[in-house]
Amino acid sequence: MLRILASLLLFISTAAAVAAESEAPGLVAEKPEKGPYVETDRGYMVPYTVKIPGSDVSFEMIPIPGGEARIGSPDDEPGRSDVEGPRFTVQVEPFWMAKTEVSWAEYKEFMKLYTVLKEFQARQVRLVTDENKVDAITVPTALYEPSITFEFGEDPQLPAVTMTQLSAKQYTKWLSGITGEQYRLPTEAEWEYACRAGADTAYSFGSDPVQLDEYAWYADNSDGGPHLVGQKKPNAFGLHDMHGNVWEWVIDEYTEYGYKRFAGKKLKAADAVMWPTKAYPRTVKGGSWDDDASACRCASKMGSHDEEWKSDDPNLPLSPWWFTSDPSRAVGFRIVRPLNKAPREEMARFWEPDVEAIKTDIELRLLEGRGVLGIVDETLIDALQELSEEQ
Repeated sequence: MLRILASLLLFISTAAAVAAESEAPGLVAEKPEKGPYVETDRGYMVPYTVKIPGSDVSFEMIPIPGGEARIGSPDDEPGRSDVEGPRFTVQVEPFWMAKTEVSWAEYKEFMKLYTVLKEFQARQVRLVTDENKVDAITVPTALYEPSITFEFGEDPQLPAVTMTQLSAKQYTKWLSGITGEQYRLPTEAEWEYACRAGADTAYSFGSDPVQLDEYAWYADNSDGGPHLVGQKKPNAFGLHDMHGNVWEWVIDEYTEYGYKRFAGKKLKAADAVMWPTKAYPRTVKGGSWDDDASACRCASKMGSHDEEWKSDDPNLPLSPWWFTSDPSRAVGFRIVRPLNKAPREEMARFWEPDVEAIKTDIELRLLEGRGVLGIVDETLIDALQELSEEQ
């Protein structure tokens, strides 16, 4: 009897664990009869749609299988630069990646928080303390000159642009806080792995740039501006606009010596991150509507330059949240979610300001009242609703 009872308890606990995992977004217990999926030891990863809490805005996440890829480009690839080598191999665990770049529809939900958090601050509610500051973020201030950022329009389905890497990181912390999941920027290795989608050629579809018109908005077909996300063909993983439309932030520092420290090695993606050690340059990937075909290759990348990209910003200190000058009007981002949740301290490296120069700029802005700090967690949406009902 005891043996039967023990077996029954084991069955119930196992079934409960499977059920709990199946309730996680994008994870199901049974193999799907159709559509893309990725088999894991936790179940089957499938595409899923996220509705941003408190809004009617949604976006889709695509499962990316684990595997290996060579990062960088061979010496004879047309358009190659020295920072794309030497090549190394990366081992990637399964993760989900946004089907498209973050759109204005999504990013403006984040931007709305500025006035809301200011109101909370004025009412002395949801204040940041030593106990809860782990859940605090800063949000972008109102645009100094909106016509610069929105020169090409602000259609909700255009890719959001001109945000700093800090703003993109804080966006992912906000989204994580209100959904209870872990969203972040991809590492450079993860991004390139997802872009290649199993290919080892210049582009995800091969090496002939003649085909690029089918997959990307770039200088030859963009008519001088970005286009709505998701209009061109996806790569083999189902991701749109990995080539062209806008450059995309990754978490890594940009260095002139490329991948010398990784040369010839096989590394786990987590061990292949070049964590930033200074305010800039940081890496963007994928090319844009303003670039030629060679800049849209899988291995292509560009380094940010805060002083040049903020040259039209009249503020001192310069904004930690916005760029004002080209090429930033062709720089956006997309998000990823790992299969397995990471410890909070590890996620902090993807979410928080990471060098003293950036931290100081934020602190000065907050002291001058030109910024705001607020708490983002799963209670935020209820607090927003209460505030709305009072006004």
